[in-house]
Amino acid sequence: MRLFALAFLLGTATLQHQGALPAFDSALPGLALLLAAGLLARERRVPLAMLLAVAGGLLGFGHAAWRAELRLADELPFRWEGADVEVVGVISGLPQPAESGTRFAFAVEEIRTAGAVVPRDVALTWYRERSPKASGVPRLAAGERWRFTVRLKRPRGLANPHAFDFEPWALERGIRATGYVRTLSRYERVDARVEGWPYTLHRWRGEIREAMLAHLSANRMRGVVVALAIGDHDAIASDDWEVFWRTGVGHLMSISGLHITMLAAAAFAVAFFAWVRVPPLALYIPARKAAVVAGVLAALAYALMTGYAVPAQRTLLMLATLAACVLADRHGAPSRVLALAALIVVLADPWAVLSAGFWLSFGAVASIFYVMSLRAGRRGRLHAAYVEQLAVTVAMMPMLLALFQEFSLVSPIANAFAIPVVSLVVVPLAICGAFLPLPFLLDVAHAVMLALMSPLERLAELPFAMLESHEPAAWSLMAGVVGCAWLLAPRGIPMRSLGAAWVAPMFTVAPQTPAQGEAWLDVLDVGNGLAVSVRTSHHAIVYDTGPGWSADADSGSRIVVPFLRGEGIRTLDGMVVSHADDDHSGGAISIAGSRAPPWLLSSVPPADPIHLAFERSIRCEAGQRWRWDGVDFEILHPAAAMYDETGRRKENDRGCVLKVSTASASALLAGDVEARAEAEMLARDPGALRADLVLVPHHGSKTSSTPAFVAAVAPRYALVSVGYRNRFKHPNAAVLARYAAIGSRILRTDEGGALRAVLPAFPSQPLVVRAYAERARYWSDRRPHSWIDP
Repeated sequence: MRLFALAFLLGTATLQHQGALPAFDSALPGLALLLAAGLLARERRVPLAMLLAVAGGLLGFGHAAWRAELRLADELPFRWEGADVEVVGVISGLPQPAESGTRFAFAVEEIRTAGAVVPRDVALTWYRERSPKASGVPRLAAGERWRFTVRLKRPRGLANPHAFDFEPWALERGIRATGYVRTLSRYERVDARVEGWPYTLHRWRGEIREAMLAHLSANRMRGVVVALAIGDHDAIASDDWEVFWRTGVGHLMSISGLHITMLAAAAFAVAFFAWVRVPPLALYIPARKAAVVAGVLAALAYALMTGYAVPAQRTLLMLATLAACVLADRHGAPSRVLALAALIVVLADPWAVLSAGFWLSFGAVASIFYVMSLRAGRRGRLHAAYVEQLAVTVAMMPMLLALFQEFSLVSPIANAFAIPVVSLVVVPLAICGAFLPLPFLLDVAHAVMLALMSPLERLAELPFAMLESHEPAAWSLMAGVVGCAWLLAPRGIPMRSLGAAWVAPMFTVAPQTPAQGEAWLDVLDVGNGLAVSVRTSHHAIVYDTGPGWSADADSGSRIVVPFLRGEGIRTLDGMVVSHADDDHSGGAISIAGSRAPPWLLSSVPPADPIHLAFERSIRCEAGQRWRWDGVDFEILHPAAAMYDETGRRKENDRGCVLKVSTASASALLAGDVEARAEAEMLARDPGALRADLVLVPHHGSKTSSTPAFVAAVAPRYALVSVGYRNRFKHPNAAVLARYAAIGSRILRTDEGGALRAVLPAFPSQPLVVRAYAERARYWSDRRPHSWIDP
């Protein structure tokens, strides 16, 4: 079973990394291989283990491909993207209030627009109108049936190295289109209460959420109490999430497998205690089996109360597998039960292998089984708990480095007191306060959680609380897994300390960096904004920082910082912000707080709070130059006199234009400059504009890239940072045609994701531009090309 389950898992994971789904006829060689292996095994020419491995791998691959075909069949056709479509359907999840409006899941029941095709499950946003006369977003609740007009697009996330990928997340949850409600069109609440258990469940959760938030009012930890009771995390403040992450207890603040398992264990204990005290019942059904059923039912109830999210479903399947083994009197080794649970989870959800939670959950359980099996019967329960926590911390290190490039060093200490407090005190109090007429228990839960935050904050403030590293190479990651297993082996295993030598390459083998005289430009995919990392062999800066999305989220913290961390860039040598528009400066403060650049070079007005995040803030002016590692940097715009024209000049036209030049190639980063600024640069020094690569000004807007400017730059490559189906309709077709007419190769972030340009140090080396999304998986519409110029 273990070998078959492992092979099935491997086959499933292999399918999820394919660029396209296999055709039916491509399955014939696999079937032939399976048949041949079966015949040889029958004649004992091939070991049974090999047959199980081949069968498991092929079945896992085939099952995942079949499920993917079914899921992708329910898609939004390209021709209906951006079109107005009238639909009728039901709000199928808990609506989530946001700064700009309300987000909600919507199950489409009827399409009123003739000929339109819309997936059944879509994610919508009802934006708040900015007009003074606007009525605002109506109050939405789960289980309501609405009729309105929507504009949809296919699921499309931002494609960047080391950052969250929305598309597989949406695919696993069945979200096949995203969009927004057209408030200018007629809308109507058709039915205030639609029957059906999913709708009733989420409507009930919504009512409980409102009552909890109202009772706890503006109390700081109310978001955590609500999250632990009903699984809604939106009210948890970003600062609190940062404390939880730095101390390694973030898993406790969501509906984790730990909470569900401990609730099931508590129900098991209560049921067992009660059952053995009623002898007639124990004669018919053993107390152990009855208690196991009670534990699974309690876990199911809690999973339903918290929204039956995908992680909760996985944990429930794991517990159900364990319960089935107990009920069937199959008491196999823990590794067999774990393998069977993984097999059942992947059968139910083939996309689970793409989730960090899947690997962290099973990895944590496997590490506990491993260390406890090697130390059976040693010392007491307190020592066992200490060993388990230490094992999880050490065992998860390679996985956390691979997934997030950081992990908490204070996690064993924080979890030692946080796990019992949260799981045994706060969670029961929150549940009882939410679902019983005992609201004072919510206040007690809040007080306990608030008291817990004090030691957590002190641990989070320690300078060594979080260990950060680059994304390890695959071979060093495998070596690290072996090293951690060796380190966790019991005393008596020879040369245990050598495990540290196997772990070391994860930290000591640095990722590739630019050579002397070479420059790397990474144009990150931040939607309709701009953020560029510029690196030389020993220095790094960021040019523009992308947009801010809300008070708690911006592209700096969500995209730029994870990219820098994954690439091993711990500090920045400076930052250039071209101008104050939010789509270029929105992430600056987050990046400054994480990577501490010593100076800011910008045209941002002096009163802007962005300046407070830097030790030095310098006004960018044409003529400023510096040289790093054989690479030249020069500011071409604006002239110093232009700062005296405040109020008579657009912010765009006063933006900083940066030229980066190696000995054999150059790149022009033009921000959002428009025709007026382009004309001024042409008048000052048209030759300085010549570049092999240009970041197309203002995302390809028709107000920029005049014919004279394009001719002066004459780039071999024109890179466009632009959002997919953005509301500004960037880039303009005439602008793209202008670059194409002079032979420029055009690459766009909405098609290729993040773009990397390598400016060579020597004329004999090629200029390389690669698209991150060239490795797109089967669910992605992106099919970009990369270029290597001789």
